[in-house]
Amino acid sequence: MALRQAIAGVGGKAAMNRAQSRCGRELVAMFGGAKRLECASPLALCGCGRTKNQNRIDRDLKTETIKKHPYEKMQTMKTKLLILFVGLALFAGVHHAAAQGARFFRIAGPAATTITAIRADGTLVWSNALAGTNYTIQTAAALPDGTNWVDYVQLPVTNSINTNLIFALNPPSDMALIPAGSFTMGDSLGDSVAVGWTDEVPLHTVYVSAFYMDKYDVTFALWQSVYNWATNHAYSFVYMGSGKAANHPVQMIEWYDMVKWCNARSEKEGKTPAYYTSGSQATIYKTGRLDLTNGCVNWNAGYRLPTEAEWEKAARGGASGQRFPWGNTITESQANYYATPSSYVYDVNSYYGCNTNYAIGASPYTSPVGSFAANGYGLFDMAGNVRQWCWDWWDSSWYSNAGATQNDIRGPTSGFARVLRGSSYSDPAFACRMAVRNGISPHGGNSIIGFRSVLSPGQ
Repeated sequence: MALRQAIAGVGGKAAMNRAQSRCGRELVAMFGGAKRLECASPLALCGCGRTKNQNRIDRDLKTETIKKHPYEKMQTMKTKLLILFVGLALFAGVHHAAAQGARFFRIAGPAATTITAIRADGTLVWSNALAGTNYTIQTAAALPDGTNWVDYVQLPVTNSINTNLIFALNPPSDMALIPAGSFTMGDSLGDSVAVGWTDEVPLHTVYVSAFYMDKYDVTFALWQSVYNWATNHAYSFVYMGSGKAANHPVQMIEWYDMVKWCNARSEKEGKTPAYYTSGSQATIYKTGRLDLTNGCVNWNAGYRLPTEAEWEKAARGGASGQRFPWGNTITESQANYYATPSSYVYDVNSYYGCNTNYAIGASPYTSPVGSFAANGYGLFDMAGNVRQWCWDWWDSSWYSNAGATQNDIRGPTSGFARVLRGSSYSDPAFACRMAVRNGISPHGGNSIIGFRSVLSPGQ
């Protein structure tokens, strides 16, 4: 079954590329442009659903034949996977002025599905899904070979018509969209159980709503900017914070300080704060050490710490069953960590000790944020550099609790320690795994702990 590729472009602005199979069951659509997305016309999957805009566009199209798609080989499988393709040009950078390159997406599931619209805000509208089943959006950087597809987000389906925000052309500055969907939380490779750790199992599926996350650990420069504003607006902190350089992660701060800092960042930018001193949410949390409950949080307002489930979903970058954001082995070129090759078969570094590129001068041996490749969601340093605070109370047996599988779970209702995720420049490969969990007193602060904040959409 050959595919026809149709290409239309207008004056260097937004272009639409569309490839549709003769039977109308596979589609490739690509939106791009030098400045911004301008074309939001609905796309029908087959001729019977054509729109006036499509008929108008087709009169101006040039077509060319591309090679047979490799997924046609799957037709001999007992359970056939019917694939939809959606390619989207994503834009990045502080000013969002230039395309960083094409990203191609496909929806795979147990039945044929129809794309009815791809909106300018990155929302995909699709229909004919089988309710009660799961679909997977996968992504690739290039076509037509299609050999490098990776999971992007899992979508549990309850209706035949679905609307999903899968990318953002204009996210908040230096933040990345983490699309809504399900993921498998915990250690799927048995690393933790092999050494007697049971806090990373059992595996369980968690649904997390869409949110934005800082692409980088909060830098010392950003911390100072908000801190200085906050201390002039009735906020008080236990620690001033520290950093090896302006573009390195802030550290030497405790959990309470980070929560108050998130509120100050919100107010500084004219946003409603997330954290309050009580469940009535009448008084903004600005001073002291208060052990806030879930009811003290306006979850749809302002900057806040990620929940543990949000953190792990974001860290995995859409990938399933991997040790690290990029795969199953680790070297100094992928993270700032403490290498011990003889201790772990998946540590394939060529030497022992701290990353020699950053173990310079006095400790801490942090690296500038963004020194390593981003994960599938565009996040940096989700393994190595500094550990990261989360919202949740720590409970080593939490995964065995029935509440752990609730949608948008926010952890236990009480405890004595708060969750730490991620790893630092002084942690071995075992600690760099995305499933690793740690807990520490919220009073604790040292040179290996930092954080990043999240923001709900629509602010």
